[in-house]
Amino acid sequence: MNTIRKSTDAPGQAWYNQHRLQLLLLVTTCSFLLSANVPSLTPSRPNIIYIMADDMGYSDIGCYGGEVNTPNLDQLAAKGIKLRSFYNNARCCPTRASLLTGRFPHQVGMGLMVTTPPASYEPGNYQGFLDPGYATVAELLKKEGYHTYMSGKWHVGERPEHWPRKRGFDHYFGLISGASSYYEILPQEKSKRHVVLEDKDYDIPQEGFYMTDAFTDHALEYLETEKKRKDAAPFFLYLAYTAPHFPIHSPDEALITRYEKIYASGWDIIRKERYAKMKKLGLVDASYHLTERPADIPAWENATDKKTWIRKMAVYAAMIERMDQNIGRLVATLKANGQYEHTMIVFLSDNGGCAENTNNRNFNDSTKLVGQRGSYYTYDMPWANVSNTPFRKYKHFMHEGGIITPCILQWPEAINPQKGYLSSTGHVTDLMPTALELAGAAAPEGIAGQSLSYLWKNKQAPERTICWEHEGNKAIRTGSWKLVKDWEDPDWELYNITDDPSETRNLATQYPDRVSSMKKEYETWAQNMHVKPPRRSATKSE
Repeated sequence: MNTIRKSTDAPGQAWYNQHRLQLLLLVTTCSFLLSANVPSLTPSRPNIIYIMADDMGYSDIGCYGGEVNTPNLDQLAAKGIKLRSFYNNARCCPTRASLLTGRFPHQVGMGLMVTTPPASYEPGNYQGFLDPGYATVAELLKKEGYHTYMSGKWHVGERPEHWPRKRGFDHYFGLISGASSYYEILPQEKSKRHVVLEDKDYDIPQEGFYMTDAFTDHALEYLETEKKRKDAAPFFLYLAYTAPHFPIHSPDEALITRYEKIYASGWDIIRKERYAKMKKLGLVDASYHLTERPADIPAWENATDKKTWIRKMAVYAAMIERMDQNIGRLVATLKANGQYEHTMIVFLSDNGGCAENTNNRNFNDSTKLVGQRGSYYTYDMPWANVSNTPFRKYKHFMHEGGIITPCILQWPEAINPQKGYLSSTGHVTDLMPTALELAGAAAPEGIAGQSLSYLWKNKQAPERTICWEHEGNKAIRTGSWKLVKDWEDPDWELYNITDDPSETRNLATQYPDRVSSMKKEYETWAQNMHVKPPRRSATKSE
């Protein structure tokens, strides 16, 4: 006999039990429709902006010891993280290759510099453009749903098939090539210099154009585009300024005049004043010795044509301040658009101050003042030595003056302001895996970089070894120890960077076994990277 169970549920509960499947389906459907039509106001992953200066030394900006007025960078630094020991690759092309791929430059075809059409090239580590077989950070972020933008200097592929929009960027405005006038493309360089909007040559206006401003203008257009989007996808922006790379150009005479008053004291006094400020800021301590002025730089009291020297540095400083003003415009737009809190911003330079002189180019109109349209000057070795205070050497070289850079990270939602300067060792290859972690993606196998997230997650800094090579200048750093060699020197030099970050005490004769083991480790890396002996005749300034 079947027994009928009598329900003890209340009438409403009985109805719910009978219809709960239909209710569940209804709620699920409504939730799906709402999520499909009403985007989240805050994306789950942050926007990412990488800002790179060009040929700017370690101590040029205010928060790293400089007298140059950089309130916007200083504010980013005050509200974020400042790194004391962050490295680039000593020159434009190799550094940009590593930023974009997370790999050493030789591995991705940029063992030297770009090859410019119609010059032929040999495929491989020195082909002079990014190898398509290695994904860029833009390509990988795009796969993760990011909108990708670039404004500024590319310099890792001159042929149209290697331009930014072929390497993962949705939109691009900028200078494909290396050094260029900030006002125009010079007639002598029209065959090998391209300012490009998307994939077409851009006609530079005859009046009112200044490269630093133009790069920012297009970056702001990209931010406005993001503001108008109805989807909640985050964006990646790579803003690569040419400032303060030569030719030194500034349209702001009032600013130049103000800096001329500052630099009238000369490079010896300015360098000492920077060192004192760095100590006061806590950026350096007693272990950082102010290196001596090199023998090929005269004492300021013996310098000739002081008026021109003062003008050169004043223009250089005005270029940096103008870049800082543009970064301020960027931050203001992020805040106005409600994008600021949810955006990671990283700032760095591609190499140390540049000691090159380009008088042999014959581009300069001698009737023009330094900094004006038609002029073509560098600020030269004496002022580059100031830019790299307190370190030795310059762009190209693997001593600290060539490869160390200011590095500022800010992300208001996730990074608490750090009062001091963190000593963790970082490298430009770290920027790709950092971006991918923020996007929730795994980094490709075989990259050299490591995510910098440990900096704000209070984790232990990873142990690592970093190697460098460019035109026969080479180095390896493992922990506190650094082995370094200039191409023209017969012997390696060994330094304990923790005890002697300015590289003033060569310990090679005291620790021959360490020199031997580190040299072998470097040689293994060089073999894996297929490093070639330098062809000095092929060297060119960019």
